[in-house]
Amino acid sequence: MKQLLQVKRAGFILKPDTPEIRPLFERIRKQFEQKGIEVMIGEKSARMIGVEGTPFEKMCEAADFLVSLGGDGTLLSLVRRSYGFHKPVVGINAGNLGFLADITIEDVDTFLDRLLIGEYRIDDRMMIEGYIRKKSGTKISFIAFNDVVITSPEPSKMVKVNASIGGERFNSYTGDGLIISTPTGSTAYNLSAGGPILYPLTQAFIITPVLAHSLANQRPLVVPADFSIELDAEKYRAIASIDGQEVYELEEGDVLYIGGAKIGATLIHRKEHNYFSVLREKLHWGDRNW
Repeated sequence: MKQLLQVKRAGFILKPDTPEIRPLFERIRKQFEQKGIEVMIGEKSARMIGVEGTPFEKMCEAADFLVSLGGDGTLLSLVRRSYGFHKPVVGINAGNLGFLADITIEDVDTFLDRLLIGEYRIDDRMMIEGYIRKKSGTKISFIAFNDVVITSPEPSKMVKVNASIGGERFNSYTGDGLIISTPTGSTAYNLSAGGPILYPLTQAFIITPVLAHSLANQRPLVVPADFSIELDAEKYRAIASIDGQEVYELEEGDVLYIGGAKIGATLIHRKEHNYFSVLREKLHWGDRNW
């Protein structure tokens, strides 16, 4: 079982555009420091709440683990931005229970006690590593934790996406778009579009069409993570959205390549964390009044 080498220094990132989160951060920082854990805070988050911070890259290098204080979106952004440092990340949820940020404010003290004695779990989550090869030959690389989505830049406009695996064409998707999701991202846009939920430690891609214009060949597809997927948009203007946080224009002749990242994300959870309990709560499974 994976363990942290040491638990002496934590690097914090806060939910963006929420300066009112400062009292909560100060409370949690005090809890960390009382347990003997030094707290660093990223420069941008620090500036937002009016305290002294550390440049993000320097913080990632120095921290033993990273902490997002916010929701799933804050954790998602932190995982992507810190990917090159390969530091474990824990999510403290400042709102409702999240799929990723699952430590509640009330749980922080107990969680820290258990963290210090090794009573925790580190999960390896698959990530997407890909790039766009422009018609001009320019290469744009990216990392995604949840998904890559190809859609039209204009609402209600159709796109046609040709998909190949290992260089061999297997389908053309015509409709509102196409989602390539990781298992972690299976409960995000993929779920809304009718795609399947995959257990987050699974190693696979989910290919899900969005509002397909034909039902005959437009079904969600799950393929192994060691497959390489190539996508190109034919005839129509399209954009590629990376985790909903980066957007690139796809022109005819451009090709988007997707593969599984060699190193995944590492998330710290309570030892008793149960993914299916989170699903039941978030999706109201078994709730007769839903």
